[in-house]
Amino acid sequence: MKTFANIVLGLFIVEVVIAAPSRQGRQAPGYDTYDASNYDVDLENLNVENQDIYDYDDGLTIDEPQIEIGTLPPIVDRRRQTIASQEEEEEELPLKPLNPAQSSGGSGLLGPDTQAGLPTCLLCTCLGGSVYCDDVKLDTVPPLPKETTHFYARYNKIKKINKSDFAEMNKLKRIDVTSNEISEIDEDAFRTLPALQELVVRENKVRQLPELPNAMTLIDASHNKLGSNGLKREAFKEMHNLLYLYLTDNNLDHVPLPLPQTLRSLHLQNNNIQMLHEDTFCNLKDVNYIRKALEDIRLDGNPINLSKTPHAYICLPRVPTGRLY
Repeated sequence: MKTFANIVLGLFIVEVVIAAPSRQGRQAPGYDTYDASNYDVDLENLNVENQDIYDYDDGLTIDEPQIEIGTLPPIVDRRRQTIASQEEEEEELPLKPLNPAQSSGGSGLLGPDTQAGLPTCLLCTCLGGSVYCDDVKLDTVPPLPKETTHFYARYNKIKKINKSDFAEMNKLKRIDVTSNEISEIDEDAFRTLPALQELVVRENKVRQLPELPNAMTLIDASHNKLGSNGLKREAFKEMHNLLYLYLTDNNLDHVPLPLPQTLRSLHLQNNNIQMLHEDTFCNLKDVNYIRKALEDIRLDGNPINLSKTPHAYICLPRVPTGRLY
């Protein structure tokens, strides 16, 4: 029985094989079987004959990338490396002594050093030719750059002005030391300054005003202690450019004569002036003389009655301010 089954299975397989279509005979409907004889082109030699057409050398070579597997080097910060090398070089440089121009008494970038050990233009404020040392607790005049034209040292504790404080300051035009404790000024502290035009020493304790250059245009020594001997005789006579003279509150007992013809403003209030002469402001020899420039005279606060000396100011464009009774 088993043998019979095997025979039947074998016949079935043979029958199936015979019935299956051949792969070579299978084709799409409407297409003829491929025959190389139908073509004039020799397909076998096609690539050989056209080698000169399609094969060319453009001169370029492409190397095969070579990949090397290994450990990547550490990332280095070039900027930090450069800074570190510079620091090492600086450490190796020998220390050099300070330039004399930058040490005390010199004239460095920030000006000469003060007694506090700081350059003047670091302790004070320097703008162009102006030096501002207001309210910085100075007790002496600091050394100034030679190019200084205007010096301000208000609201400090300066007690004296020495001859050397402004020596050789040939460009200095204005000095303002308002509200200090100055009681003494050397005689030649200002006289040799060729460009000095304005001096303000108000609100101090000055007892003697020194000789000043003839080029002065403004002098303000109000609120000091000049008294009757604090001004030199004819102190302002040769100052032909003087415009403003302020001597308020100094216990003066007279008007300082003669006064230059250029003077515009004279403040003498709160003193001890008791008398005016007829030629104090006017010219008795010329009845037509008019002193046009002097428009502002303050005599209020003095024990003087202006109505008793009307001829003393008849040549003025305005009557002085003061007591009239």
